[in-house]
Amino acid sequence: MRHALDRVQAFGADPQARATTADRFRWLAKVTGEDAAIGKLFESHLDAVGIAREILGDGDAAALVRAVDPSQGLWGVWAAGGPAGAELQLAVGPDGGLVVSGRKCWCSGASGVSAALATARDADGQVQLIAVSMHHPRVTVTREGWDAVGMADTASVDVLFDTVPAWPVGAPGAYLDRPGFWHGAAGIAACWHGAAAAVAQRLRERVQQRGAAADDLLAAHLGAVDCALSASALALRHAAAAIDAHRAGGPPFGRREALQVRGTVEAVASTTIDHVGRALGAGPLCRDADHAQRVADLAVFLRQSHAEWDLAVLGRLAAQANGTLPGDNAWTL
Repeated sequence: MRHALDRVQAFGADPQARATTADRFRWLAKVTGEDAAIGKLFESHLDAVGIAREILGDGDAAALVRAVDPSQGLWGVWAAGGPAGAELQLAVGPDGGLVVSGRKCWCSGASGVSAALATARDADGQVQLIAVSMHHPRVTVTREGWDAVGMADTASVDVLFDTVPAWPVGAPGAYLDRPGFWHGAAGIAACWHGAAAAVAQRLRERVQQRGAAADDLLAAHLGAVDCALSASALALRHAAAAIDAHRAGGPPFGRREALQVRGTVEAVASTTIDHVGRALGAGPLCRDADHAQRVADLAVFLRQSHAEWDLAVLGRLAAQANGTLPGDNAWTL
């Protein structure tokens, strides 16, 4: 976790890092390319800060952070659903404040973050975003729910809460209803791209080492990866510019746009894993621990996508396009 916090501090100290969404995407890709688990935790912290600022405003968000986590450590964002019965429930405590109880699944970095934004159900069954301190004695970080080899270092285990104080972040539904929800969804794709580029580097190094002696099949695999990653980078640059335009009052960057860039980058990352594996064979996967871990990490990280479920949603949105909205013309030059 120390490495992830170092990255957060470096990001905050770099005035150019937050200048544009493209700068943020480059940071996400760079950090995830170095270590996918650290990249995941880094992205989650930046997302938590951005969510709080968007919903509460800068001043109230800063006050929330000071109240929940005076140590100014890492934050997580835990919004994924779990199996039936694995859900956080909100209630009013003896002092009139909110308390949260229950089990939360998929809690990335649970053993190392200082605080988290999490989704819970209020008394009316609505989704309420809350902030919680991980230092409270009635928070239990289990060893359950995470047996992964890929992304093992994120330790995305189940966490138990027993009447733990909770701070509401906005009104019920605010987490999903804000424009930045889809901006953040696109940011995950920048992480995937960085991890895929790191996997591809082994293939590029092999072709470079062999030089003129590199056979055509090896070069062809690298050519396919080059086309794919170039397309992924272009999609992310376009998305970053569109997000900044949306924030400045321009055309919306919403569900369709986010799913387009995520679907593009996911396909590229899968293609990269496939071509690199076929080109290099089993050797690097069995004898190069760093490369093997990168491939395993990326394979798990990509499953943060909902795969064909997302594509089905995207297909229905594409079928509804009638030329009246900016995204309707996505197929034209």
